[in-house]
Amino acid sequence: MFENRFFKVLVGIILILLVVFLSTKVPFIFRPLVVFFQTLFIPFLIAGVLFYLLRPIVTFLHKQKIPKGLAIVFIYLGLIGIATGFVFLIGPILQRQLMNLVDNMPRLVNDLGAILIQIQDNEWIARYQETENFSIEGIIDNVTSYIMASIDFLSTNIAKLIGSVINFVLVFIIVPFMLFYLLKDGEKAPNQVLRFFPEKQQVEGRRILKDMDEALGSYIQGQIIVSFCVGVLMYIAFLIIGIEYSLILALVAMFTNVIPFVGPWIGTIPAVIVALIHSPIMVLWVLLAIVIVQQIESNLIAPQVMGKKLSIHPLTIIILILVGGRFAGFFGLLLAVPTYAASKVIVSHTYRLLKLRKRNDERIAEEQAAAKES
Repeated sequence: MFENRFFKVLVGIILILLVVFLSTKVPFIFRPLVVFFQTLFIPFLIAGVLFYLLRPIVTFLHKQKIPKGLAIVFIYLGLIGIATGFVFLIGPILQRQLMNLVDNMPRLVNDLGAILIQIQDNEWIARYQETENFSIEGIIDNVTSYIMASIDFLSTNIAKLIGSVINFVLVFIIVPFMLFYLLKDGEKAPNQVLRFFPEKQQVEGRRILKDMDEALGSYIQGQIIVSFCVGVLMYIAFLIIGIEYSLILALVAMFTNVIPFVGPWIGTIPAVIVALIHSPIMVLWVLLAIVIVQQIESNLIAPQVMGKKLSIHPLTIIILILVGGRFAGFFGLLLAVPTYAASKVIVSHTYRLLKLRKRNDERIAEEQAAAKES
């Protein structure tokens, strides 16, 4: 019984659960680890994404006999130049649209409320309200009260807001240093991890880490490039349509597109709302533009950039996003798919190793049985 594999697995699970239970009884011991993780999570996340984006450039420059440190400095100077160019090119446009949006926000809210009231007065909507006890005015009141509560919360938590701003500034300062050492010494990390494993397992461990690195790299690089292309196409489409706040809406679409599958649809909501305030015809033009851009993205850009390296079914992506968002909010939406991709590599390699070990055990048993017979 004690030699049974199932019994060993069961004992291992019980011991893990026991450790987790005991850790909940002494939370003060793990509090410093939680604070450490919360402090470094965002900088490591940003530096990790930038690492996968910039590593191919560093590798290319290093192959041209340029030292890695100098190559990273060149990349930093190039990024500073690109950022400066963007500030001069789109900065004034973005500032003008943001100021216009802030100035017109009361009017936009009133116009949206008037449209909702018109919808409420529709005969079919009125019948539905009578049967379902549904009221658009109640929704408007709830939204208004929520906005007011949010303003009160911000006004009474100025200290926390200032602390958040300070943390953002610290992250902005720390990330370049973290990124520099990741780009310079990142290739040494697998060897530092594998030295804790037996020598026989280091070859397989190096293979697993290499596959994980390729899966994460292809996903992050592809997702960022595709999102940038979507943002550019959305901006061009919005300019052609003539919708207000075209740059802001395109940036929203670009950033939300980072979230797989549901992100593009989330990014369409602000554009549809602005178009609805303008006119019903504008809504149709915006929806048409969004459909065209998404078709270009899904049929032309994504297949060329992303390829089929992850080979994750769309239904799996939906489930991952729902579960990730439920457990970890916005970061769960972002990290669900890459976490699954890395876990898939580990599980597939573990399953393959178990099958190989089982075959070896069977072969050894057969050889021993043949030796006894002879």
